[in-house]
Amino acid sequence: MDLFSYREGRLFCEDVAVADLAAEFGTPLYVYSAGTLRLHVEKLARAFGALSPLICYSVKVCSNIHILRLLKDLGCGFDIVSGGELHRVIEAGGDPATCCYAGVAKTDGEIRFALKAGIKMFNVESEQELQTLAGLAQEAGQPATAALRVNPDVDPRTHRFITTGKKETKFGIDLERAERVWQDFADSDAAKWVNLVGVQAHIGSQITTVEPYVQALRRICSLVDRLAKSGIEVRTVDFGGGFGAEYEGGEALTAEAFAHAIIPILQGRGLEVLMEPGRFIAGNAGILVTQVQYVKPSGERRFLLCDAGMNHLIRPALYGSYHHIWPVEAGEDFAPVQRTCDEAFPGTEVVDVVGPICESGDFFGKDRHLPPVARGDALAVFSAGAYGMTMASEYNAFPRPAEVLVENDEARLIRRRGTYDDLVAPEKDV
Repeated sequence: MDLFSYREGRLFCEDVAVADLAAEFGTPLYVYSAGTLRLHVEKLARAFGALSPLICYSVKVCSNIHILRLLKDLGCGFDIVSGGELHRVIEAGGDPATCCYAGVAKTDGEIRFALKAGIKMFNVESEQELQTLAGLAQEAGQPATAALRVNPDVDPRTHRFITTGKKETKFGIDLERAERVWQDFADSDAAKWVNLVGVQAHIGSQITTVEPYVQALRRICSLVDRLAKSGIEVRTVDFGGGFGAEYEGGEALTAEAFAHAIIPILQGRGLEVLMEPGRFIAGNAGILVTQVQYVKPSGERRFLLCDAGMNHLIRPALYGSYHHIWPVEAGEDFAPVQRTCDEAFPGTEVVDVVGPICESGDFFGKDRHLPPVARGDALAVFSAGAYGMTMASEYNAFPRPAEVLVENDEARLIRRRGTYDDLVAPEKDV
């Protein structure tokens, strides 16, 4: 699952005590485990080895350039959704030729930037975008390679905010229309400037069953076969990402379970296969460390008021997401053995873990059973490596946290803590 563990009641990230990191770098603090990132990339590569896929890590999940550099060195390509994410990949030393570019509203400027950089593939999400891409490629004198993002109308049975494969979402083109779009485009002058060689689908995030992938890929392969009969060759299939991560423990499937269902559908077709995992790789590779500022009883409730909040990790407020929370130094009697929402040791107290933001929705967990906690104690919010820092903001004028990457017994700062000057710098530069 990850390389965070309690030893004699103290939380360690690999071989570094998290309390020592909080003392050195302060809080709020994101702490990442390089070994956990490596572990999950290797799991995917091994499980899907029969397809020899290009694993395009989803940059939106956790985009620090030091982490991108680590993943690049592990052989990953990148799934990007903006010009800014492409810039991050380049700054990390990544090869644009390993990038596939999704996103429903790419601007002309972003498309020109990606064409100039020489990305591997545009994942085109609408007919207008396809025509725009062709026009800009012609303007640049540089043909583009693209996949058509199709919407297979599959319910991934995840949170409605992260469902992307149903017809009513803004993503992709429905299968019936996609076939007509492909055929019409193949006969047009625009086809000289866009090599439409692939089909892509991404049905959602935090998916914990194989059935949605099986349904989607069968429908996609049927489309590929129908196109082949009309003389249109599809050479690349990108089945997206969305594999779930462990937040409580036991709810997500292994890479092998997904591979066992997916490989037989694609194997032997002679297709180049791309996949776009993000949360599966990074979700359990990071924690958010926060310090309790005050312990406040209020009626029948007891609040732990922390220096991190929804501005640093918005998932609980936005999605109602569960994150295990536990003291960094819990003591041997309170060392947790699993991450469940109903875990209760004798002697724990029921508390709400909340942040400093002026919103009632600013919380990390409610009605949690935690050991006795005092002002100044540090808490770890687990499984915060995905959609944590990338969704952080400066709301209420709180600077962004620092980030630290741990490998074995060494820790290094990979993003300095934000400052008050950072808050106003763009306003003073005008």
